[in-house]
Amino acid sequence: MAAVPFPLVEIRSVASAQNEWVALLLRPAQGGFDDQTLRMMFGAPDLLAAVAPLDCIVLLDSPAALTPPVLNLMPPSRVVLAIASRSLEEEGMERRMAELQSNGYRVLLDGPLPAGIKPPMALRGVSRNFSNASGECASLAPASLPALFGPHLARGVDTLACMHACEIAGFGWFSGAYALDDAGTSPHDHDPARHDDGTTRRRLLTMLALLARDADSRELEAQLKQDPALSYHLLKLVNSAAFSSGTHIASFGQAISRIGRRQLQRWLQLLLYARQQPDGPPNLLLPIAARRGAVLEALCKIDGGDRDEQDLAFMTGVFSLLDRLFRMPMAELLDGLRLPDDVEAALLAREGRLGQRLRLCEMPGPNIEVLDGAGIDSLAWWQSQLNAYHWAIQVARNV
Repeated sequence: MAAVPFPLVEIRSVASAQNEWVALLLRPAQGGFDDQTLRMMFGAPDLLAAVAPLDCIVLLDSPAALTPPVLNLMPPSRVVLAIASRSLEEEGMERRMAELQSNGYRVLLDGPLPAGIKPPMALRGVSRNFSNASGECASLAPASLPALFGPHLARGVDTLACMHACEIAGFGWFSGAYALDDAGTSPHDHDPARHDDGTTRRRLLTMLALLARDADSRELEAQLKQDPALSYHLLKLVNSAAFSSGTHIASFGQAISRIGRRQLQRWLQLLLYARQQPDGPPNLLLPIAARRGAVLEALCKIDGGDRDEQDLAFMTGVFSLLDRLFRMPMAELLDGLRLPDDVEAALLAREGRLGQRLRLCEMPGPNIEVLDGAGIDSLAWWQSQLNAYHWAIQVARNV
């Protein structure tokens, strides 16, 4: 009997209004979750370990998939259930949701209530899908959500305008591509790189060029000394729990010897996305860039790439958001960096093997045909995603 292939599952980040990742949203690429799929996902030890300390939000068509063997694998302290409101039309579903809540699960009612159906007495939070519904976002009234415990989830939020409207309406968790929206800035965004006189931008671009040509450490140190914010973040990073050995690191030279030049270059690439003030909000582009870099590195390793090729793949993923970070054309940003031709082709036109892998990272959820065409099976894709999200979560917590 042939083995059942691993299910293709979409993973989306969920952030708070303060730009911090709070959970990952899991949804099937096609159809709905059944008990077999859920057992495969949660039966392996890596899912909850990979996303810790974040919660998993599982999008369900009905509580029927939550059989006793499945629930045994889903600890209530780590799992939020977003259940389609239309399932309330089925007999006994309101009672089933109440049972789940009494067992400690947080239940979000996903979608508007069907006609003639009253809100469950035990309702504590709601979820809404705003994909392709910008008009619906615009029509939300301030504080229009019911006075429930929450937090309420707005998913499919792909513009900053929609995110702002949802926040004013009372939503506290947000999932979608709004972090990539160039139409404006978040009210929580105080990133001086977007509002300064250009000095910080030029210095960061200079550091990019130095990193790309494997510059001497003293050249990098000279640039860092001119930018207190980057220096602060680097020293905070190497003194964090991720690297701490009980020895306080006080200089750039010590940092190099402590974590190694290869790892240091990776962190410097990611520090380009760091919050520019110690008390400022996180930049939501940071974990997205970290995830892309980790996915491209993992796929390069699967392809048989050596260590140097994996480093270039990682850099390609991280640099793929620089045009959005600096709000400049990618061609201008790459001018003078002298990156390898395949990296430039991927960043400018999504061409070549790296470009193909980068397109996979940018898709909301590639289907099985796309993965087959790329020579990647669903299990390898799942594992690369878990590893990448684990890395992105750690980066966001330490930078």
